[in-house]
Amino acid sequence: MPDKQTIYRRKIIKHLYFDGSLSCTDLSLLTKKSVPLTSRVLNELIEEGYVLETGLASSTGGRRAQMYSLRNDLMYVVSIAMDQLITRMAVLDMHNNYVGKPEQFELKLANNAHALHELKDAIAGFIGRLEIPKEKIAGVGIGMPGFVDVRKGINHSFLKASEGSIVHYIESHIGLPVLIDNDSSLVALAELRLGAARNRQNVMVINISWGIGLGLILKGELFRGYNGFAGEFSHIPVFMNNKMCSCGKSGCLETEASLLTIADKAVTELQQGKISQLKDLPREHVEETIQAIVEAAVKGDKLAVGLFSEAGYNIGRGIAILIHLLNPELVVLSGRGAAAGRLWLPPIQQAINEHCIPKIAENTEVIISTLCFQAGLTGAAALVMEHFDKNTLDHLSRKQEKVA
Repeated sequence: MPDKQTIYRRKIIKHLYFDGSLSCTDLSLLTKKSVPLTSRVLNELIEEGYVLETGLASSTGGRRAQMYSLRNDLMYVVSIAMDQLITRMAVLDMHNNYVGKPEQFELKLANNAHALHELKDAIAGFIGRLEIPKEKIAGVGIGMPGFVDVRKGINHSFLKASEGSIVHYIESHIGLPVLIDNDSSLVALAELRLGAARNRQNVMVINISWGIGLGLILKGELFRGYNGFAGEFSHIPVFMNNKMCSCGKSGCLETEASLLTIADKAVTELQQGKISQLKDLPREHVEETIQAIVEAAVKGDKLAVGLFSEAGYNIGRGIAILIHLLNPELVVLSGRGAAAGRLWLPPIQQAINEHCIPKIAENTEVIISTLCFQAGLTGAAALVMEHFDKNTLDHLSRKQEKVA
């Protein structure tokens, strides 16, 4: 177990990672340690080349404080964002910039007994191609769909390990610390620490993808529920449509509002002769299909706009239920589907207006994430740094320990 000095050094690194630039007083308040102790540790980190002085704070009328930030190449994080069809991998530095180009590959999770083995091989290959010393990698963060038990390191829905946990299986092959979490929880973590939900207390982050995920931020912290499974927004039974959902039940929100539903409806409408610039819609890969529909909608194609309007209204019906329950100050539309931008806002707001008691919804703002599709990768990296000062990463190698 690291000593108190090491833990405090890690706390400072963690706060500088998430805030970018802070003064000694800022760090003292955030860590609840004295200014002299904070100053001493900061000076040590500066001498060792981990922290840089970055100029003076903006004037507030008094003496301007010296600001500090991390060296961008102090450490790196391997970030992996998975959905049911596509897995993306990237390396981020301490300023949340990509190092090299993110990679992606198709990995179908449903009914795939070899998915975990394929994921492990892909991660090992990706790390093997990096021009970064392994000892400078703080850890690997993985966001994945399904019922993820973060304490046990397992996923009850996908990526079943023959024995042990997902975390242990991957760690034993790559020799680096691994953390996993639900994909929508990590999208919410990205928004909380680095996006639209910063400094907000009660926020719902909607992850629009092949399903409709939800991350809950309550009292300024990520809310997971009793077993860690809170936020299964996709499977709220909203409709009496007799459509089978991926969860095995019918009438779920996902059946009328997901990106897969939009893609399926686009194909059906075109087959029925609807006029649209989507007549040459690519259909072999659903990712290309959705991208084409988004591009057409942004250009004003009537069919494409209508599909997003219908899905948006249905998402809005679901959001209306959540507003009645949680009364959030903010709803952030994030994830892959946020690429459609402001197209979502009018139908979602219409549904909220129609289905919410006005007094409950009047102070709830709905916005589009600025992180959008990158929220998954940002959140997986944030997961590693969120635990950087905790015992979760105690099995860092001695070389990695020296970095902190």
